[in-house]
Amino acid sequence: MSITEYCVCRFCFRLHSFFEVNIVAFEKNSEGVALKLTFHGAAGTVTGSQHLLEANGKKILLDCGLFQGRRQESERLNREYGFEPASVDAVILSHAHIDHSGKLPGLVKNGFRGVVYATAATRDLAAIMLPDSAHIQKADTEYINRKRAKEGLEPVEPLYDLEDALEAIEKFVSLPYGLSFQVAPGIMVRFLEAGHILGSSQVELTVEENGKKQVILFTGDLGRFDRPILRNPDLTSRPDVLITESTYGGRNHDPQEKSLLDLEKVVNDTVKRRGKIIIPAFSVGRTQEVLYFLNLLFIAERIPRIPVFVDSPLSFNATEVFKLHPEVYDSELRDLLYAGHSPFDFENLHFVQSVSESKAINTMHEPMIVLSASGMCENGRIRHHLKNNITDPANTIVLVGYMAENTLGRRIRERRTTVNIFGVPYPLNAAVENIDGFSAHADSDGLIRYFKAIGENVRQIAVVHGEPEGSGALAESLGALTDAQIVIPAPGESITPGGTI
Repeated sequence: MSITEYCVCRFCFRLHSFFEVNIVAFEKNSEGVALKLTFHGAAGTVTGSQHLLEANGKKILLDCGLFQGRRQESERLNREYGFEPASVDAVILSHAHIDHSGKLPGLVKNGFRGVVYATAATRDLAAIMLPDSAHIQKADTEYINRKRAKEGLEPVEPLYDLEDALEAIEKFVSLPYGLSFQVAPGIMVRFLEAGHILGSSQVELTVEENGKKQVILFTGDLGRFDRPILRNPDLTSRPDVLITESTYGGRNHDPQEKSLLDLEKVVNDTVKRRGKIIIPAFSVGRTQEVLYFLNLLFIAERIPRIPVFVDSPLSFNATEVFKLHPEVYDSELRDLLYAGHSPFDFENLHFVQSVSESKAINTMHEPMIVLSASGMCENGRIRHHLKNNITDPANTIVLVGYMAENTLGRRIRERRTTVNIFGVPYPLNAAVENIDGFSAHADSDGLIRYFKAIGENVRQIAVVHGEPEGSGALAESLGALTDAQIVIPAPGESITPGGTI
């Protein structure tokens, strides 16, 4: 039996092998039910977010993200949908991260002709991230095809190309936070601040069908309370059905002050060794937050003003988008900007654009900080910087975000003796530091705080976007707070909102 096939409530729950208590099997959704919610991604894992709502004869897709992790498995999953793309009437995008948006060009390539709804900042970020993803698809496919040619195999096509990405961007309609709008007859939607990255939103759907009205709330990726740059998650919704992320279920982050002290120590210790600090960071959100904290340390003269290189054209473009959307800044960032200290533009900060500039960094030998994408070290220029610096014990690799299973970043975090980069084994001699407090995801306490604020009417909860341990831990915690039915859906499983899980 799947780990997801249990009812979790205050009185009885069992989640995988972690808890030994009574089992109550939930009823799977029967065929022909008009209102249905099916989980096609981020189910039992943290990538590939895709949830299909069927109501009033329409199909609404919540997110359309790429899977990441084992390359062959991800490649297969990213070519599958579990539904006909042409049958989808609209997509509602919670935010621009590729594991939530990166499959949109493929959806278009395979027949989707509807509208993509998002906030204005999400649309602006997607306009640079989706073409960048298309470029990565092309480069990865060329590499794969060179290997296939040596083995006498037929070439494969990329998931999508630049034209598909541009066509997907043309389908975006941007809407402000808090405005209620209709995506289909009987289906109203509001975007609410999620506090995760620029433009990120919770998606609140009010569905009226056969005279019955229900509020379904999808957290997307929920951000953290009381963090710099962005506003706190909005707590005004009162849903009947909750689809919640669980990335850090059962785990809490270090306090912000500790993370700042840890970053200070790492920089100073590495400078003493005359080494480099290599920081894999997502181009959107994490890069800007790390720059914010580095700038605070420079202003306070707690670290020397060594060069800071942001080696990712996408990071540069994303930072420019950040500058265009002060409406989502929190008071801390506004105060910093008014004082003349922009975290996105300080004297020793250099944004690297060209390949030749990127290569030149690896010929320099003085202490420096290099931020580069991708955050999980699966793609992009970060792999070249790791290849050139991972064997030197004077250097430090600083991990500032979540590393999914089977990624290069996870293997580095686990401090494997050797790691493969571009298929070549390299000894991991550099120091590895994990600064957990920079995560943009709500931790266990944050998720519980959120539920206590919005959960008074919740009757059903679907726990998604987490590895089994995290999802199980969150479900257990929620089960102690509510009588609501709780499910951890497996890929392809469905529930009937308002029915029996």
